[in-house]
Amino acid sequence: MSLDEIKALTFDTGGTILDWHSGFATALQEAGNHHGIDKDWPALANEIRRCSLKLMVNLGEHEAPTRNFDDGHRMALDKVLALNDFEILSSRERRKIWWDAVHNLQCWPDFPAVLPKLRQKYYCASFTILSFRIIIDTAKKNNLDWDAVFSCEAIGKYKFLPESYSAVTKFLQFQPEECCMIACHNWDLDAAKAVGFKTAFVRRPREWGDENPPDPEPNPNHDIIVDTFPELAQRLGVRL
Repeated sequence: MSLDEIKALTFDTGGTILDWHSGFATALQEAGNHHGIDKDWPALANEIRRCSLKLMVNLGEHEAPTRNFDDGHRMALDKVLALNDFEILSSRERRKIWWDAVHNLQCWPDFPAVLPKLRQKYYCASFTILSFRIIIDTAKKNNLDWDAVFSCEAIGKYKFLPESYSAVTKFLQFQPEECCMIACHNWDLDAAKAVGFKTAFVRRPREWGDENPPDPEPNPNHDIIVDTFPELAQRLGVRL
């Protein structure tokens, strides 16, 4: 099927839409300033991200998940603080990082104005390993109006298990090839393509701050490769 036959766009949200790095780094620095402690806060933010992803990716492969991504963030933060001699933070201070900061993450600036235009032509859904509550709260924060939110929290199978992608096509009542997965991560797009999705890679070179993203170069087999969301809209025939 051609791109003209795409009916739904499903968006990775944690890194493609939301700037998690700045959110974590700022919250960590504020906590450090309160205690008169200085560390490499951007590096710690990335440690939290890596640790939380290890806790969540492929969850549900062998047994039903017993945590969502809010739990994953809390567990990852506790581990990173312990490894970096920063355990002075109280449970209230920690919650400001793993809950308050995450639930108030800012969007990358090129997305909010494009989403309403895309929705005029496509069903647009957040398809994410983040919790429902994170997506709900960040949508309110950034004035995003999703047509639907599909969290792996409800599916019980987390990316990049194929069952998570198949479940979304079932909920949308579309064939996989009528759906386009949009992400800045090859691993997400590769897993979606294996199920039959079209795929669009949107670069996010600053996702990890000054640190290079784990896989910044898109696989050439993706159907669309762009630098920004306005470019994606143009490739999909949506006028801005």
